[in-house]
Amino acid sequence: MTARTAPVTLTPLLGFPEVREGDDVAGVVLKVLQHNEIQLMDGDILVVSSKIVSKAMGLRAPSAELDEVVLSQTVRVVAERMSPSGVTRIVESTAGPVMAAAGVDASNTTDESIVLVLPDDPDSVAAELRDGVQTGWATLTDTRILMGVILSDTAGRPWRTGQVDFALGAAGILVIDDLRGSPDADGRILSVTERCVADEIAAAADLVKGKAAGVPAAHIRGLGQYVQDGESSSGARDIVRTGPRDWFGYGMVEAVRAALDVEPGSATAAEVGIPSMCPEDVATRAGRALRVALLTCPEASGQVDGDTVRLVAADDFALGVAAARAEVALRGEGLTTTLTRSPAPGLAAAGQRAVQPGATIVFR
Repeated sequence: MTARTAPVTLTPLLGFPEVREGDDVAGVVLKVLQHNEIQLMDGDILVVSSKIVSKAMGLRAPSAELDEVVLSQTVRVVAERMSPSGVTRIVESTAGPVMAAAGVDASNTTDESIVLVLPDDPDSVAAELRDGVQTGWATLTDTRILMGVILSDTAGRPWRTGQVDFALGAAGILVIDDLRGSPDADGRILSVTERCVADEIAAAADLVKGKAAGVPAAHIRGLGQYVQDGESSSGARDIVRTGPRDWFGYGMVEAVRAALDVEPGSATAAEVGIPSMCPEDVATRAGRALRVALLTCPEASGQVDGDTVRLVAADDFALGVAAARAEVALRGEGLTTTLTRSPAPGLAAAGQRAVQPGATIVFR
């Protein structure tokens, strides 16, 4: 008979005041715990929205400079699309995760003229908050406890609709439960399973808190097996896949454009045109592909004519380079292609100009 799993309780911390720059978040959390009549115990976990930490740290910027603010919080651009309100970018943020707009947030700021940015080191912030709450609790009750803190934020996920909360920062938490090498229920040895416990806890906590409800923190009891002392625990930055572990360093369109020397987020990307998140007609997509193709081909030129791209170049080599780049760029725009040579090169009659080598790409 399988042993019964201990119950897990998630309690919203109601009555949270508006946090302002300079506030002691740990002190505020302790007062709210008392207001909710919660007695902290060993193994308890607090999940706190990163937004209140950003407010307390004064991490704000003018909303009128949103694009510049996002780029200032960006390590690299993964994907970008034009929208009715401007350019929307998915980026690797300085805070660590890959997310839309580097986590820059305009909601619940109490001032429409500002946006909030994320702390550069969320794990350090989570550790300071944990230490502050533990020390404050020991002062209030003369009882020392071992607890965990997760600093949460909200993001979308590739291939899934909707947003969920995740662990932006963590302290005193086993963030990854590595089950590799252990047997499953049938006795087979697991080889790839690593449970992201910190994200699961953050997402569960959001079920009792949330932006619309104005409840920025939750108390969790029953997951003490994942609470560790500060020295043995790891941080949420360890969850982020970077370098060789990152199989999705670019969006599909951006990967093609980057291979053709158009890095997302660059001035060149803006010059040739950024794809829209709204449906675009074929001519618009083909024209953008042609601009990308000719970017490094000064000896070639071309035009879009209906469902055809016509290219001419100074010589066969320049034509070949331009045609190859054009086919790739068109495919990157989701257009299939057929390449033919037209007109065929040849010697010009006496007294006539030489015919430039040309090619035709039919797309659909």
